[in-house]
Amino acid sequence: MKQLLVFMGLCAMMGCSTYAHKEEEEPKEEKTSFLVTSPLQKDTTVIKEYVAQVRSIQHIELRALEKGYLQKIYVDEGQYVQKGQLMFQIMPMLYQAEQQKAEAEVNYVELEYQNTKKLADDNVVSKNELALAKAKLDKAKAELSLAQTHLQFTQIRAPFSGIMDHFQVRLGSLVDEGDLLTTLSDNSKMWVYYNVPEAEYLDYKAQVKNERQTKVNLLLANNKLFNQGGVVETIEADFNNETGNIAFRATFPNPDKLLRHGETGNVQMKVPLSNALIIPQKATFEVLDKKYVYVVDKDNVIRSREITVAAELPHIFVVEKGLNKNDKILLEGLRLVRENEKIHSKFVEPGTVLSQLDLYAE
Repeated sequence: MKQLLVFMGLCAMMGCSTYAHKEEEEPKEEKTSFLVTSPLQKDTTVIKEYVAQVRSIQHIELRALEKGYLQKIYVDEGQYVQKGQLMFQIMPMLYQAEQQKAEAEVNYVELEYQNTKKLADDNVVSKNELALAKAKLDKAKAELSLAQTHLQFTQIRAPFSGIMDHFQVRLGSLVDEGDLLTTLSDNSKMWVYYNVPEAEYLDYKAQVKNERQTKVNLLLANNKLFNQGGVVETIEADFNNETGNIAFRATFPNPDKLLRHGETGNVQMKVPLSNALIIPQKATFEVLDKKYVYVVDKDNVIRSREITVAAELPHIFVVEKGLNKNDKILLEGLRLVRENEKIHSKFVEPGTVLSQLDLYAE
């Protein structure tokens, strides 16, 4: 019995010793180290988008110049017409009759003038009578010219080459002088108007000496870029006091006639930024449509801070407010930390981070 108790005591001692040995052999848990970086400050160029309206370089209303019935329509809606092409014919009979009457009057007065001239040459009548006959002839010719003009006004011709819009009248309609017939657009080039806020306008003027050299692109409604580049040609004189914006106008060639008057889109314009603060997009998170970063202080404690984004580029944000170049921000593991938590961090140079964004992508 005594031997059994000694054996059990030895076993217990060996078991405790073994357990203690196992505890010593277990490795200590390594603490997670998070990557942090700082904003990169440098001059850069960002692409900003502005809502735009597309306009033809010439877009006019075609109106009737004389009263009458619309006798013929020689074109169709949406058709491309050449300059001088006949488009509409207003019934010309009344104006033809006026022209014939004026022609007859000219012929009659012409005979009177020739007879008076012969008599004047023979000193039968005075020079004053010859002058009166000449004045009467000039008056008749002027009336003929007026009648011819009225007759020409019954033919509506294209003042320039362009695309027809829909008809406001139909064949046989009685039109009055000034009635709208259709509109005509010259779409060989397009004017694209977009509004720029005052602050961005001032930055733009400070950086760009000649706006006619500023190239822009047009993003269409189907989210595809127009295949022709444009150039800023003019900036309007006045700001809109209600919106604080000023209108820019860019000209785009339109060889395929893809753009039409009244289209919408977004102008993409490169805007230079001096000493811009750049951070990776992945270092930010959103709360209620506001963007935040985790700033790491000197004691390695993290605190969230709201930032204002001035521009967005692939994988990066340009920060307008909320950070300075000396701040340290959490680069990865944003979902693994909590506010006011102390962490172990490893600093990565911002230039290295931005050049290897895919490497640090989560």
